[in-house]
Amino acid sequence: MPRKLRELRVALRAARFILVRTTGSHETWEHPSGPTLTLAGKDGADAQFYQERAARAAIAAARAAQEEQR
Repeated sequence: MPRKLRELRVALRAARFILVRTTGSHETWEHPSGPTLTLAGKDGADAQFYQERAARAAIAAARAAQEEQR
């Protein structure tokens, strides 16, 4: 069962991503170490497979960048 977009946004906030821009239904999230991600859709909508995959990849890239800085 796919996660809801609100759950992806919660995961991004937990990983310290910041919402930097909103244009219509598109949101651009950015991590201080560099990775960015764009999500589109309402909170209650099911996340598409590619959105979940992109969110996981962005969170993993942010964690890897933080490990390199240490």
